Amino acid sequence: MFTGIVEEVGVVQNVSTNLSNKIFELECSFIPELKVDQSVSHNGVCLTVTEILGDSYKVTAIDETLLKSNLSELQKGDLVNLERCMKLGDRLDGHIVQGHVDTTGVCTAIVDKDGSWLFTFSYNSEFKNLVINKGSISINGTSLTVIDPDDTTLQVAIIPYTYEHTNFKNLVVGQSVNLEFDIIGKYIARKL
Repeated sequence: MFTGIVEEVGVVQNVSTNLSNKIFELECSFIPELKVDQSVSHNGVCLTVTEILGDSYKVTAIDETLLKSNLSELQKGDLVNLERCMKLGDRLDGHIVQGHVDTTGVCTAIVDKDGSWLFTFSYNSEFKNLVINKGSISINGTSLTVIDPDDTTLQVAIIPYTYEHTNFKNLVVGQSVNLEFDIIGKYIARKL
């Protein structure tokens, strides 16, 4: 479980393949605190640490993960939003994020609001019942509040702190992002 509060932006050091899997080597400041078998959210995707190499660590994304997320697009030098799993008893500052990405969306507009930014994303209409105004969504692992959604688009407002401390500062129009819809909304939609 995660909260969607990005802990740090890591840097992809290397990308390799093994059959249909991709192996990512990343660098970040909390590597000394990591251990093999630990879950870490990478742009909202829960991946298991498989190896620690001193100043970097490795994770593997399998075919299913690559098909449902934007991780297949990562290249050396790319910035990745990172969050270690939540500790039981910690405050839940964002919302409940599983690290199980539902789909990808595409950034269609970025508007500088002179002190904040308004990002617009398109998504597949099959998920429209999971998106509500003022509801929670995880975009690239960042817990955000939905603004003015319709059947295929939604907007989020990004404050300066989030902009500077996530990979939103590098996001461009046309780029894909990982979307995880609110788990409570998914259970309600399933029940109905």
